[in-house]
Amino acid sequence: MTVFWTIWITVITLIVIIGCAVLLRATSKNNTGVEEGQPMPHSFDGIQELNNPLPKWWVGLFWFTIIVGLLYSLAFPSYTANWNGLLDWTSSEQSVMSPEESEALAETSHSQYQREMNAAEKKFGSVFKQLAYDENGVYKDFTLIAKDPEAVKVGQRLFLQNCAQCHGSDARGSKGFPNLADNDWLYGGDAISIKQSIMQGRKGVMPAWKDVLGEQGIKEVATYALNLSGRRVNSVEASAGEERFVICAACHGADGKGSHLLGAPNLTDTTWLYGASRKAVEDSIRNGRNGVMPAWADVLGEDKVHLIGAFVYSLSQQE
Repeated sequence: MTVFWTIWITVITLIVIIGCAVLLRATSKNNTGVEEGQPMPHSFDGIQELNNPLPKWWVGLFWFTIIVGLLYSLAFPSYTANWNGLLDWTSSEQSVMSPEESEALAETSHSQYQREMNAAEKKFGSVFKQLAYDENGVYKDFTLIAKDPEAVKVGQRLFLQNCAQCHGSDARGSKGFPNLADNDWLYGGDAISIKQSIMQGRKGVMPAWKDVLGEQGIKEVATYALNLSGRRVNSVEASAGEERFVICAACHGADGKGSHLLGAPNLTDTTWLYGASRKAVEDSIRNGRNGVMPAWADVLGEDKVHLIGAFVYSLSQQE
């Protein structure tokens, strides 16, 4: 937040709080010239108002909220990023980028979130290690962890906390986010590939072909791609699309079965990441696609990633 907005918000906040105090003070005084409890010299619809003071309990409570508001503004960074308050409190440590930095700030950080995370790591860190490592201090194979109900439950909780926002609570994904509960994998479904995807992230880029193919070419290639997946299409249009498909074969392969190395989807099955309709397929060819999976190595650490990977692996083995 810039200095201007810091001053702007600070001034408005103080004006509101002080204004409430001035208004309360003014309305607490009897400036009517009429004794308290006596009728006022006016009436409305035949009803005459009495000069009754504000209830003392209400006035006292109002003063209390004003004082608390001022103290809160001084103690906490409630309205500006340039002021951490007299308590030097922050909700989170924005500069932390890895578990190592988090551990280094364990004793000095004033961040409530950071303190809670550090406490949780001390409490549960050994549990993660116990579930992820074997007796020789080597990471367990995914197949072994997948057979351990407790390890799978821990992996599931970690997944729900960190991965469900994109892939869904059931890991079945949505448009643009892969289904992790089937056996269709863009980068491979073995333990090494799954863990690498989580640790390092993925960047899937399909270029836009509208300038190369033109609208007719896009229609023909889409028809051929739909034909590969078993859809009934115009055979003449599919044949023309097959000839143009040579520019797609570099990534998807001459047979259209894709490549785990490049993250190119298999076009011969019925799984479509961005939709199976003709319009969706044509949009993919025309405008390209950019899919990004963030890297979690520095956020979660390898122990947690290993348990999440084993959980994801276990889902695909149920199909």
